[in-house]
Amino acid sequence: MKINLLFSIDDQFVEQMKTTLFSIYQNTDASHQFTVYVLQKKLLEQNEAIKSFCTQWGMNYVPLVIGDDSLFEYAPVSSRYPETIYYRLMVHKFLPCSVDKILYLDADILCINDFSDLYQLDLKEYLYAAASHKKLTNMTKMINQVRLKTYEAEGYYNSGVLLINAKKAREEVQAEDIFHFIKENQYNLLLPDQDILNGLYGNKILPIPDEIYNYDVRKNATYDAISMGEWDLDWVTRNSIFLHFCGREKPWEDKYRGRYAALYKHFWYKAKNE
Repeated sequence: MKINLLFSIDDQFVEQMKTTLFSIYQNTDASHQFTVYVLQKKLLEQNEAIKSFCTQWGMNYVPLVIGDDSLFEYAPVSSRYPETIYYRLMVHKFLPCSVDKILYLDADILCINDFSDLYQLDLKEYLYAAASHKKLTNMTKMINQVRLKTYEAEGYYNSGVLLINAKKAREEVQAEDIFHFIKENQYNLLLPDQDILNGLYGNKILPIPDEIYNYDVRKNATYDAISMGEWDLDWVTRNSIFLHFCGREKPWEDKYRGRYAALYKHFWYKAKNE
């Protein structure tokens, strides 16, 4: 199966992306053909190193260099709303027309099991598939629905794992709508790109279970409580696909002491030294 992966990074997150990719290589069916698209304002300084790394693991690397594209000529841009927040939402404008589906991943994600079932989801008329973490944060969900006026949406979706229906997005996701939404809601936006995703397209997102596809590693106790003890460490190891290291503390930092610190460091050092 051909699988398209998407990242949006700068040179500060190359090693993190390589760790995510290596974990995918280690835990996904080897028969898949991966193409790794990386959104970037200008060509990354480590471009050749990324290409070499991907080649080593049988992956094809394609840089998507935005440059001074006129698409963003009228985009609201400030220190709070850098141009880069638009790239992921408008990726369909930069992908080859042959790409109908692509899986976006944040660079602080670890793959611990095969995600083929997710990639093969039939998105039908949905623009995206994503997890909402609604079981973890019911009150936050209500606040976000009021803040963004997304009363019909299933929840407030986390954009760290985002299966994108690029074919449908080419028809429905327009830069002008995004720019207008920011101007109308600039004082209500807390996480701009994620807020835009939920505010404009929340009712066009197919919900997927976060405990499988976007496991927030900060919430171990909450997952344990809501599952009546079922989703323990053994269950996560066998069943979860993507561990998401959300929040300020990151697993590549020496001071990190989370439950999955050793697991992340295993892939971090392997990606550096294999």
